[in-house]
Amino acid sequence: MKAVLSLADGRVFTGKSFGASGEAKGEVVFNTSMTGYQEVLTDPSYKGQMVTMTYTQVGNTGINPEDIESQQLYLSGFIVKEYHDNYSNWRATMSLDAYLKEHGVVGIQGLDTRSLTRHLRDHGAQNGIISTLDIDPQSLVKKARAIPSMAGLDLASGITCDKPYHWSEGVWELGKGYTHPPAKGFKYKVIAYDFGIKFNILRCLVNSGCDVTVVPATFPAEEAMAMGPDGIFLSNGPGDPEPMHAVIENIRKFIGRVPIFGICLGHQLLGLALGGRTIKLKFGNHGSNLPVLDLVTRKVEITAQNHGFSVDIVSLSHACELAHENLNDQTVEGMRHKSLPIFSVQHHPEASPGPHDSNYLFGRFVEMMEKNK
Repeated sequence: MKAVLSLADGRVFTGKSFGASGEAKGEVVFNTSMTGYQEVLTDPSYKGQMVTMTYTQVGNTGINPEDIESQQLYLSGFIVKEYHDNYSNWRATMSLDAYLKEHGVVGIQGLDTRSLTRHLRDHGAQNGIISTLDIDPQSLVKKARAIPSMAGLDLASGITCDKPYHWSEGVWELGKGYTHPPAKGFKYKVIAYDFGIKFNILRCLVNSGCDVTVVPATFPAEEAMAMGPDGIFLSNGPGDPEPMHAVIENIRKFIGRVPIFGICLGHQLLGLALGGRTIKLKFGNHGSNLPVLDLVTRKVEITAQNHGFSVDIVSLSHACELAHENLNDQTVEGMRHKSLPIFSVQHHPEASPGPHDSNYLFGRFVEMMEKNK
């Protein structure tokens, strides 16, 4: 079936449909990961976006029930150059096409993703529409221009959990699957705020010796403190952090009372709570092969990233210092407070997909909690 992708600036790409048929809209971004499309599909941080994979062949590892980062698909559409329906992987149970159909996600294949990626890099991430119903390019361009900008959208509040829950599953091991460390090994009580949290973050916290309770985005700080936490974790998530005023004010109530660790959106929200500001990036950083310099160890890490906003570290010079720097565009990848047990990173130390170079950050959080006991 013919499918058309139209961008808000008038650029049009024609391809073939796979996955669900229909019409999908959102901000079009590109992801440079060579593998791990299943984790990308289930990452809640892609809410409101349509993801272009820069790697050319997608689908040949199929879908399995283990490599998921949430219970559903949050992205609006999926864009690939060449889809392979015949999958070959020892854990796979279904095809990517069937998976997208099951979750109602519209896909398009057979277009020039290199050209699309270069266009987004040069002109910036922008809204677009994929359609198998309306294939009039100009009609779709008009619809794309009517989509609200990602800037100013609070998407995280709409996908957070409804009520607190306990998490005890550890990381995956070959021959064992997902592990369940004994409760007696849990030394630190962590309250994890869910703004669109990925499962592997929770698994990494558990494997670091943390007894993890996940709470909704607006869970009152005083109720959280009444649970006696050793640390507060602020998760990843979608959208613009700036309009999340109630959440930002809630985070302020933890500052100076308990160690805090933030990842991605949690990092941005923490920056705002500390009195800084955030900025919208031209096309963001999405992938699992992006270099970051740890300014503490002076080591370069290859990292997983997925974000369209960045913290302005200059606006936080009164409270924080730069701890990690993106070596591609010199944007802020991490910060630490000058006097309090608080730090955060923009990239994803839990990987999934991606390398494990930054996994030590969970240990750094544990060390911080230990010193604060």
